[in-house]
Amino acid sequence: MATMVKLQRKINGIKEESFNRNRVAEENRRKEHKAALLIQSWFRGCRVRAYLRHLQRKATTIQKIWRGYLGRMYFRRMVKTAYFIMKMNFYNVMAVRIQKRWRAYYVRKYVHNYYALKQYLEGLTMTNEIVRRELEEFAVIKSREQEKTALESGERKKDYLARKMHYLVSTEQIAGVFNSPYKLFPDEMEFRLRGAKPLSPKASRSRKNGTEGIVETSAPRTPFALPQIEHLPPIPKKKQQGPFRDPTEVLLQRYKPLEPTLRVATSITSVEEAREELKRKEWGSQVNDELFHHFSNANKSRRHELMLHTSSKFGHVDYGTKHFREENPEKLKGKKDFKRVFTTVQVFDKFGKMYSSAGKAV
Repeated sequence: MATMVKLQRKINGIKEESFNRNRVAEENRRKEHKAALLIQSWFRGCRVRAYLRHLQRKATTIQKIWRGYLGRMYFRRMVKTAYFIMKMNFYNVMAVRIQKRWRAYYVRKYVHNYYALKQYLEGLTMTNEIVRRELEEFAVIKSREQEKTALESGERKKDYLARKMHYLVSTEQIAGVFNSPYKLFPDEMEFRLRGAKPLSPKASRSRKNGTEGIVETSAPRTPFALPQIEHLPPIPKKKQQGPFRDPTEVLLQRYKPLEPTLRVATSITSVEEAREELKRKEWGSQVNDELFHHFSNANKSRRHELMLHTSSKFGHVDYGTKHFREENPEKLKGKKDFKRVFTTVQVFDKFGKMYSSAGKAV
């Protein structure tokens, strides 16, 4: 009975103690559970990793044995192929050697005769020497003919020039161009001019047209008709040439005055210079002596007008460098498009042409 009483007295302490023990056990249970999970995961990881290492070693062993087998088989096939190629090359070399010997023997015995071939080559060499000698002689003859033809054509050309320039022959009064008084002997052309016959205008025209030596007649010739007489050409009404001209006229032609060209007579910036000069005159002519008193009583009702160079929409302009006018963009717009018009030039007005020819005499 006394024990029961004691237990009833301690029941509250026992409850508290059991509650504390249960709480501590619960807290330890969670820690122990986590620790058990950690130990199990580590152990299972070690076991799986050990098994994987075991499988990797076995796979490596299998691959090593299989790759070795494949390498030995490939090497055997390669050795067999090399041995077969070596034997075929040897057989080919021996076959070529046998064919060479047989063909050489057959050609020497049945196809080519050494002595006949030697005789043929000697004859061919002699024929080549003869043909080469004849070709050299033919080339020499051709070169001489070409030189002769060139000399003849040169002589004909010189004779034609002498007939054409017969007016340059020397006279007793005036020496010709090819008869210089500073030389001991006249030029070769001078002797040609003396012995040449003057070239008529009709002959020169026929030479230009390619009908030199062809005489045109108005009526056909018959066996019973008299030959027609070629009349002399009319005297051309041209200026005299050569030493027959007037010395004054020759001097005027030689020392003619210089003809100013367009570049000399006018300047490239003539229009811009004229505009600048006009602006300067307009600026100088505008004089205003009236003083502007902005704060005087007389100008109270007068509205101050801004200057154009400060009120312009195009920005500030240096004062005194340009002429400022009233700006009205609407008046500047026209109905037609703007066209460039060049000013007249004195040289053009003088000659009445649109170009200037400095090389021609006026």
